[in-house]
Amino acid sequence: MTGDSRERRASAAPCGAGGERIVVVGAGIAGLAVAGLLSRDGHRVTVLERGERCGGRAGRYEVDGFRFDTGPSWYLMPEVFEHFFRLMGTSTGEALRLEALDPAYRVFGENYDEPLEIRSDLEETVRVFESVEPGAGKRIRRYLASAERTYRVAARHFLYTSYGSPASFLQLLDREVLAHLPQLAYQLLGSLRWLNHRTVRDTRLRQILGYPAVFLATQPRRAPALYHLMSYLDLADSVQYPQGGFSTIIDAVEDLAAGHGARITLGAEVTRITTDAPSPEERRGGPAGARTRRRRPRGRARVTGVTWRDSSSGREHHEPADRVISAADLHHTETQLLSRSQQTYPERYWARRQTGPGAVLVLLGVRGELPELAHHSLMFTEDWDENFAAIFDQPGRIPDPASIYVCRPSMTDPTVAPEGHENLFVLVPVAADVGIGHGGDDGGGAAGVEDVADQAIRQISRWAGIPDLEQRVVVRRTIGPADFAADYNAWRGNVLGPGHTLRQSAFLRGRMRSRTIDGLHYCGSTTVPGIGLPMCLISAENVLKDVRGDTSTGPLPESGERRG
Repeated sequence: MTGDSRERRASAAPCGAGGERIVVVGAGIAGLAVAGLLSRDGHRVTVLERGERCGGRAGRYEVDGFRFDTGPSWYLMPEVFEHFFRLMGTSTGEALRLEALDPAYRVFGENYDEPLEIRSDLEETVRVFESVEPGAGKRIRRYLASAERTYRVAARHFLYTSYGSPASFLQLLDREVLAHLPQLAYQLLGSLRWLNHRTVRDTRLRQILGYPAVFLATQPRRAPALYHLMSYLDLADSVQYPQGGFSTIIDAVEDLAAGHGARITLGAEVTRITTDAPSPEERRGGPAGARTRRRRPRGRARVTGVTWRDSSSGREHHEPADRVISAADLHHTETQLLSRSQQTYPERYWARRQTGPGAVLVLLGVRGELPELAHHSLMFTEDWDENFAAIFDQPGRIPDPASIYVCRPSMTDPTVAPEGHENLFVLVPVAADVGIGHGGDDGGGAAGVEDVADQAIRQISRWAGIPDLEQRVVVRRTIGPADFAADYNAWRGNVLGPGHTLRQSAFLRGRMRSRTIDGLHYCGSTTVPGIGLPMCLISAENVLKDVRGDTSTGPLPESGERRG
């Protein structure tokens, strides 16, 4: 196959002539990671990416000497990154330049004069909580001890599995899981909001314990208390930053995938997943599969490859494959790339699911220094329930004021802004509603998006005490929910993926394999285990295990050798 799209040549290293032909749809971190792992395992892997750059939602925007990350900006769960890089024969020390943040983040509360400084240190966290609320120090120590235990059990038994076989469930019933079963059941039945309200009374402290629900694409009253494990990561473990920005993680994973033989083609939009069983559309003469029909074996259909369109010429191509792994949005994969009769998750399934929030992103280049802001700053409104209601329960209504997140990477990394300037990334959660519109440059986006951006700039100015912030902005770009839908095929324009509610967590989140098509797998933030860069790396490893037939529930040995 030779297309007109830009192709990254694989290395000359052998990629396993005896391996399977595998097509990966999408070159976000999950797609790149699974391509690297499978190539290293001896398979012949082709990655097809509709965009002109790898990374997906972990994107990058450069203008006038500013370099903005347009997606993930919190480096948590460092052991997951280290484990992945070791599986690929290297380490985070060799691939990235990480710096621990101090403070980890700063919290601004509505109607509070001074922000709170949060450091990733247990004793410092105890001190801060006790200084705000007498008695809270002792309670947060117990809370974080429980969070760490839950996190360790989850990492060893619940994350590194696709729940694809009965053996996966049986192996969960080992001594450690059984010992924690009463506590886990207790945490599943209660909400994160309920647990936080039992732990502390101060509004800001409750919000510090509850805001990780937004990382999980939901709200504290809908997230199971089990997810209090997230607080261990930022309050007691480590918040780091990769010098050069989060796109350096994408570059590193891309280099490893190509270095092990994966072929990455950009500007290649997959339009259909083909099988040996023609769909009703194909039987009526559609192009998808016209060149790939063959005798169908008895039983289920088998994947045969994908059709894709070259973005530069518009030409159609067919890429044959023994397996297809879609790292694209699962809703898009199921409802747009498969016929209705082949869908495991049709539209009626999605009608019962809870999407995560949308977002307006505001990228600002600012003249002069901004010491009032930390690398990460969180600004919480007093009435959080009302804020979340506007996002999840009342589509079309923009929170005012909003709880917002501000990242100032130029505090840590001088390469992301010209000398004498600052780089700000502002995220305003809104409803997952493409009707809010597209963003644009210099105020040129949809009115709804630009109104959110204006409001956020004024809020940062007031809350952080930067009265001339708006006048110092020299670069402004906005990104709205409609951009997430257009650029990443994101379901309803959401920013993260399906929310981690009780009914959408662990094995209830969905399968990593099609029920109707053999050889079709799913990967990434919209499937198991969930949202975030570490979860995407784990998802990639779970696909590798699935291809190998490995039903174990823990991480693979870092030597790369198979178990047993």
